[in-house]
Amino acid sequence: MTHATWEIQVDQTDSEAWSQLLEQFDDASIYQTAAYGEVRWGKKNLSRIVLKRGGEVVGIAQLRTIRPTPLKCGIAYLRWGPLWERRGHALDMEVPARLASAIEEEYSKRRNLFVRILPNAFAGSGRAEVFRAAFSQFAFESSESHEVYRTFVVDLAPSLEELRKGLDKKWRNQLTRSEKNSLTVISGRGRAEFRAFCEMYAQMLKRKIFETTVNIEEFERIQEQLPVSQRMHILICQSQGVPVAGLVASAMGNSAIYLLGATSDTGLNAKGAYLLQWTILSHFKQSGIRFYDLGGIDPEENPGVYHFKKGMSGADVCQIRPLVASNSALSAAMVKVALGMQRTIRASRRPFNLTRGFRRPAVIS
Repeated sequence: MTHATWEIQVDQTDSEAWSQLLEQFDDASIYQTAAYGEVRWGKKNLSRIVLKRGGEVVGIAQLRTIRPTPLKCGIAYLRWGPLWERRGHALDMEVPARLASAIEEEYSKRRNLFVRILPNAFAGSGRAEVFRAAFSQFAFESSESHEVYRTFVVDLAPSLEELRKGLDKKWRNQLTRSEKNSLTVISGRGRAEFRAFCEMYAQMLKRKIFETTVNIEEFERIQEQLPVSQRMHILICQSQGVPVAGLVASAMGNSAIYLLGATSDTGLNAKGAYLLQWTILSHFKQSGIRFYDLGGIDPEENPGVYHFKKGMSGADVCQIRPLVASNSALSAAMVKVALGMQRTIRASRRPFNLTRGFRRPAVIS
């Protein structure tokens, strides 16, 4: 009996090839796209690792690497990866385990970087258990050193009728009201739709005066660089031809995530946000998407958005803590100082918030 040969390739995959590889994985997300990494972090700061078995790609990961000084220290940051759930294949536990070993060997041991992995997994899920088993040599980061990503995830397996019945009664009533308001919804993935959304987003920022780390221009550049099949979905709700609300969401693999929403000054009473969410949810359901992540919640800092998302009756879940590994005391110390400074800066900003706006948008790392 012959055994398949395992092979690790590091930094041998260009952007186009990487985009093609992503199409093979059910656990893919916008955070692992070449466009997101190159726009958000810079092409020179990306590193890609590919695991093959018998010449066939079975796992991949795109990491951001940072070396702030000439010294041999820094961080390798992996957001919502690695990917190993291949479409149409049963999960092989040996694949994530070998990916974990490869990541530790390349970035922690060979490059002396502090490795920090923000997994695409929620506590209590089967995916979380796979991470725990495969990355047993990694440690969980202390709860004090990061902000937990908490969100609602809607399971789209039930029929649309069942999903609508499952909505909170008040939310469903608002949806019905929006459907009677003579609103129309247009969708697209092009520049025109994105610019229309940006105009409403700018109005919302001016009206609410909340702090945000979202750079809408970055999203526009990411959208332009993404392959057509991976571009974000943009929905614009109109009243008599005038945009009143907008939504941006991404769907890859078997999951979708709500990224951005905005309401224009003239659309506050149109209830367009309800119609948009139901429209995109229905589209994802019909497209075969299984899970819809509503993009992060914060009941204390943003109770309005929390109650809106809660009305869609998704499961209230928290991302598992980041996984870390380090073979360099210098890199570990540097990261500890950087995270401490980051927490101090965030804490100092909170008392000056003029409204209870987004503190930590889901899309920003």
